[in-house]
Amino acid sequence: MTGERQDRRGPRDRRRVTVVPGGPVLIEGPVELTLDDGTTVSSDRFQVAVCACRRSRAYPFCDASHRRRR
Repeated sequence: MTGERQDRRGPRDRRRVTVVPGGPVLIEGPVELTLDDGTTVSSDRFQVAVCACRRSRAYPFCDASHRRRR
Protein backbone atom coordinates (compact mmCIF):
# COMPACT_ATOMS: atom_id res chain seq x y z
CA MET A 1 0.00 0.00 0.00
CA THR A 2 2.89 2.32 -0.47
CA GLY A 3 2.74 5.21 -2.89
CA GLU A 4 5.24 7.40 -4.66
CA ARG A 5 2.77 10.28 -4.83
CA GLN A 6 3.80 13.49 -3.09
CA ASP A 7 1.37 14.87 -0.55
CA ARG A 8 0.33 18.42 -1.40
CA ARG A 9 -0.25 19.37 2.21
CA GLY A 10 2.18 21.61 3.98
CA PRO A 11 3.76 20.69 7.32
CA ARG A 12 1.26 22.84 9.23
CA ASP A 13 -1.87 21.52 7.52
CA ARG A 14 -4.08 19.39 9.71
CA ARG A 15 -5.37 15.90 9.05
CA ARG A 16 -8.77 14.82 10.25
CA VAL A 17 -8.71 11.92 12.74
CA THR A 18 -12.00 10.33 13.80
CA VAL A 19 -12.26 7.84 16.66
CA VAL A 20 -15.17 5.46 16.02
CA PRO A 21 -16.56 4.11 19.32
CA GLY A 22 -16.07 0.33 19.32
CA GLY A 23 -14.37 0.53 15.93
CA PRO A 24 -11.28 1.86 14.17
CA VAL A 25 -9.54 5.21 14.15
CA LEU A 26 -10.13 6.88 10.77
CA ILE A 27 -7.34 9.08 9.42
CA GLU A 28 -7.35 11.16 6.26
CA GLY A 29 -4.55 9.71 4.15
CA PRO A 30 -2.02 9.18 2.89
CA VAL A 31 -0.37 8.16 6.16
CA GLU A 32 2.79 6.60 7.50
CA LEU A 33 2.48 4.71 10.81
CA THR A 34 5.31 3.73 13.12
CA LEU A 35 4.46 0.64 15.16
CA ASP A 36 5.58 -0.11 18.71
CA ASP A 37 8.34 -2.42 17.42
CA GLY A 38 9.78 0.40 15.27
CA THR A 39 8.57 -0.86 11.88
CA THR A 40 6.91 1.61 9.55
CA VAL A 41 3.90 0.94 7.34
CA SER A 42 2.25 3.34 4.93
CA SER A 43 -0.93 3.71 2.94
CA ASP A 44 -1.71 6.12 0.13
CA ARG A 45 -5.49 5.72 0.42
CA PHE A 46 -7.60 8.86 0.90
CA GLN A 47 -8.89 7.49 4.22
CA VAL A 48 -7.23 4.86 6.39
CA ALA A 49 -8.90 2.79 9.11
CA VAL A 50 -6.42 1.97 11.85
CA CYS A 51 -7.30 -0.93 14.15
CA ALA A 52 -7.94 0.06 17.77
CA CYS A 53 -8.90 -3.38 19.13
CA ARG A 54 -5.85 -5.36 17.86
CA ARG A 55 -8.09 -8.17 16.53
CA SER A 56 -7.37 -7.33 12.89
CA ARG A 57 -5.50 -9.88 10.80
CA ALA A 58 -4.24 -6.92 8.76
CA TYR A 59 -2.99 -5.01 11.85
CA PRO A 60 -2.36 -2.06 12.09
CA PHE A 61 -5.07 -1.59 9.46
CA CYS A 62 -8.66 -2.45 10.34
CA ASP A 63 -10.31 -5.46 8.68
CA ALA A 64 -13.61 -5.07 10.62
CA SER A 65 -12.75 -7.88 13.06
CA HIS A 66 -14.22 -5.71 15.84
CA ARG A 67 -17.69 -6.44 14.41
CA ARG A 68 -17.46 -10.16 15.28
CA ARG A 69 -17.55 -9.52 19.05
CA ARG A 70 -19.99 -7.63 21.19
